[in-house]
Amino acid sequence: MPTVVGVSFRPVTKVYYFDPTRFSDLRAGEYVVVDTARGREVGYVVLPPGDVPSSELGGGLKQVVRRATAWDMVERELYRQREADALTRARQKALEHNLPIKVVRTEYNFDGGRLIIYFTADKRIDFRALVRDLARVFRCRIEMRQIGVRDQAKFLDGVGKCGRRLCCSSWLREFAPVSIKMAKSQNLPLNPTEISGVCGRLLCCLSYENDIYEDARSQMPKVGSTVLSKQGTGRVRKLNPLQRTMFIQMEDDSLVEITADDILENRGKEQPRTCGTCGGCSVKRKAASGEHASKPGASADLDDADEAEELN
Repeated sequence: MPTVVGVSFRPVTKVYYFDPTRFSDLRAGEYVVVDTARGREVGYVVLPPGDVPSSELGGGLKQVVRRATAWDMVERELYRQREADALTRARQKALEHNLPIKVVRTEYNFDGGRLIIYFTADKRIDFRALVRDLARVFRCRIEMRQIGVRDQAKFLDGVGKCGRRLCCSSWLREFAPVSIKMAKSQNLPLNPTEISGVCGRLLCCLSYENDIYEDARSQMPKVGSTVLSKQGTGRVRKLNPLQRTMFIQMEDDSLVEITADDILENRGKEQPRTCGTCGGCSVKRKAASGEHASKPGASADLDDADEAEELN
């Protein structure tokens, strides 16, 4: 396994791996200068040198150039202070060009030769004229990046429904996939206002305990299953996976709360009783009536048969 060092360039952002061949004694918190696709950048060590499986590495590793010097840190801080002014001027230029975008954040690279502008928009925007105008103002290379509402919430920060600072701004480095199925498995109300965050998307915290709920549900009968318990036979109506309890409807329609240990036999869900045909009796009747109606003289034949039965 290759030896790598984990470096991050901004607080609570993605960790990138680099080759620490000449700097195997790096410690967490130290600042280093590394080569990236955007040029040289100053980052801080998050993960000290260690072995990582090759499957977690996307491609070739770039090397750590050197430890950051005092002058590197001064230059880095200088461009960080210029980012606030660049954000204001970029917003003004977007208004002058009448572009329906919202500029969220600006970032200079290490040497100030590139300015990255993060923005949100409802659709694709032709910002070529804006880029040319900004290049004349800032005299550097301009890179426009459109981001989603999740990244916007991460940049702007805020307070969640729980009353705490947003996870994506305080400690969550990467967004995990979240689905409505996770809310269902945790017995949460499916009201969008209840399970959505400040970004308008599903809460990231739905994925934190999902594995625990899925594991607990796999050891319990499904809702609608018929079970034989110490209290008698009943059908499962509601599950509480964390407490390993459930409500079953007994044969006298009473609801009884039992634990998973009280179940003697899980008979599963009852299959609907049918005659074995593919469509069922009702479908067959409709098909037969339609067939008779489509045949010429079919109604007359039926009437004649009825008259014959009456005469007999």
